[in-house]
Amino acid sequence: MTASATAHPRFAAALTRLGLDDIEIRAFPEATRTAAQAADAIGCKVNQIVKSLVFEADKDPVLVLMNGASLVDTDLVAAVLGAESVRRAPAEVVRSATGYAIGGIPPFGHVTGMRALADRGLLAHDTVWAAAGTPHTVFPLAPGALIAHAGAEIADVARIPG
Repeated sequence: MTASATAHPRFAAALTRLGLDDIEIRAFPEATRTAAQAADAIGCKVNQIVKSLVFEADKDPVLVLMNGASLVDTDLVAAVLGAESVRRAPAEVVRSATGYAIGGIPPFGHVTGMRALADRGLLAHDTVWAAAGTPHTVFPLAPGALIAHAGAEIADVARIPG
């Protein structure tokens, strides 16, 4: 399928601007709002799913790209950003900053520019899968390319169990 046929129109336009309009977009009849649902639908491991999460760092939105099997450590995010406080952004802030609803946020193609971090763990894979602007669509890309197109800084921001 072509990107314009199934991806969110704003995201399809971003793919075209980046010269990525030949990217495979997969659409699913059921929403894949969680990393586990997406991994099941695609047939990949949960840690190959990229969660595009928006946080507020001292009230400014920041994008964190995290693998689907891990949680974000907000203390580590704060340390990387030099912020006093970091918390999950409310849904209205997420929509305002990205232009997308939670569950379908892509790693790039947002309505506003914001600082972005990508957890180093994403680089452990040859291919990762991210939302294409809707809860029903995903796309594959090499993690280095995805991180570069997102303008993200690589950081260690995954919560370590224990």
